[in-house]
This record gives sequence, C-alpha cells and structure tokens, in this order.
Amino acid sequence: MLAQAMQKIRDGDSAYAGIAVQDMPCLFACQRHCTVHVRGTGKVGYVLGDFTPDEDAARAILDYAVRHAESEEGVVRYADWPQGVKGHFIVRTPPEGFVCS
Repeated sequence: MLAQAMQKIRDGDSAYAGIAVQDMPCLFACQRHCTVHVRGTGKVGYVLGDFTPDEDAARAILDYAVRHAESEEGVVRYADWPQGVKGHFIVRTPPEGFVCS
C-alpha cells in the first residue's frame, strides 16, 4: 500500500519525476514494517521503516528521496530532512562496490 501511495503521488507531481519507485516484497525488517530503501548510484543508501502506508508518509519519503538524489554522496543534512522521515531511519548502506580495507 505504501508503494502504491508513493507511485500515485510521484505520477501526479513532476517534482518527483526523477525518482523511481519499485515494489520489493520484503526487506527482512519484519519488526519495522512499511520499510523503504532509498539509494542512488555511487551514493550511501538508507533503509527507513515504521511507516503508516498513507499519502503523508509517501510524500515525506519522496521528498527525502529528491534531496538524496540531489546530494553528491547521498548525505542529506538533518535540517533538510522532511519531518515525516525523522525517527524512521534503521540503517545506512554503503555505495555499491564499497569495500573496507
């Protein structure tokens, strides 16, 4: 339901045209359901959860995704986070190919 809400909002607002919304059956975050993974090529990604599957949550996630996409490394200043995503971050994921040495 959350993915559908996100797609509906994205399709109705050109501000979100550059944001892809893909449905994934499970992110193995059972205790934090209604979970999303925000990511971009060469950027740090984030898994966020505990959302209510409604339009308010969908818009907050999309607003964050736009800021993430506009950032150079995937890092969005806390002051720029939409209120609706604060408190929903579960984990940060490294960019693809990142290897610790």
